[in-house]
Amino acid sequence: MAFSLKDFITGLFPGKTLPGGSVVGIDIGASAIKLVQLRKQGGRAILETYGEIALGPYSGTELGRATNLPPEKIVEALRDLLREANVTTKDVGIAIPLASSLTSLIELPDLGDKRMAEMIPIEARRYIPVAISEVTLDWWVIPKEDEMYASPGDRPKPKEAIQGRGEEKPIKKVKVLLVAILNDALAKNKKIVTDLDLKNPLYEIELFSTARASLDQGIEPVMIFDMGAGSTKLYLVEHGIIKDSHIINRGSQDITLSLSESLRIPVEKAEEMKRTVGLSTDPLYRQVNDSISLTLDYVFSEANQMLLSYEKKYNRSISKVLLCGGGAVMRGFAEAAKVHFQSEVIPADPFGKTIAPAFLSPTLKQVGPEFAVAVGIALRKLMNDNK
Repeated sequence: MAFSLKDFITGLFPGKTLPGGSVVGIDIGASAIKLVQLRKQGGRAILETYGEIALGPYSGTELGRATNLPPEKIVEALRDLLREANVTTKDVGIAIPLASSLTSLIELPDLGDKRMAEMIPIEARRYIPVAISEVTLDWWVIPKEDEMYASPGDRPKPKEAIQGRGEEKPIKKVKVLLVAILNDALAKNKKIVTDLDLKNPLYEIELFSTARASLDQGIEPVMIFDMGAGSTKLYLVEHGIIKDSHIINRGSQDITLSLSESLRIPVEKAEEMKRTVGLSTDPLYRQVNDSISLTLDYVFSEANQMLLSYEKKYNRSISKVLLCGGGAVMRGFAEAAKVHFQSEVIPADPFGKTIAPAFLSPTLKQVGPEFAVAVGIALRKLMNDNK
């Protein structure tokens, strides 16, 4: 098992010297599994293959529905996908769902690495709603450069009395990114790896994989909007640091179910209509547009609340919104997002960080937002294999 935040920031923006041979990055989502196989050549990440398989048929439900499959069924589906996508490596990176983890940006006294290692497991109890024995912990001290971008006066500087005198001096503090992953989630993925005879597994929370594949270098605040089948994940990133994350318990399957109910059509037909019609401006599909908008309005409203909270706390506005996930590729989605966020909205282009045949470029740009997690974990695995 490999799980570390220590080199996350250096891995967030891979340069021209990606090490390693062929690797496969796997994103086990609620409604589908996606994978991407990359290899290093001439210091660049070369796309060798990619693929996706729906999980609905493995659970006896329709395409596009969120599932909660046991490891045995995940193994069955993933084995099929590895074969169909002609994956040729067993060197694997697997993304851990955000719902199986917790991240917090906390502030602690700067007492050195040794004291910090003793303090954090104790401090973590304040932020983790389960027993510490049920999670795997890691942390990373935010570089001092990040403090340059914190607005003055965010909070008063704490002070301590100097013994024997009435003077006071500020206590030096550092910001720490605290991460916890449920042991059950790690155990489930370890079983999948073992059953499929995969090698050298690296595990990483999906938000880091998504950020790595979606972001370019820059210090401007960005929101990553990732709509999956069962939920929508929001990440606020500034200067390469995940400042906040949030899960909205509505996703693209809610759009499908709403269409099915309002139009009185089977779920399969509603899923097809969501993909082919989407937010069409054609008056013929006004009812479709209205039904989809009901779900999206709620999700966009929740996302805007998160943005307002961020802007109030840090006194800064986001520079753009990056769209990821299967829901984000729906026709008219980006245009609707621009109206709600009043900001630049761009579909993520994770395959843009790889080299692929030119004829595939239009397809990869279209499906790219769905593969952000798989590309991100594959890039991380390429870098990890040189250590």
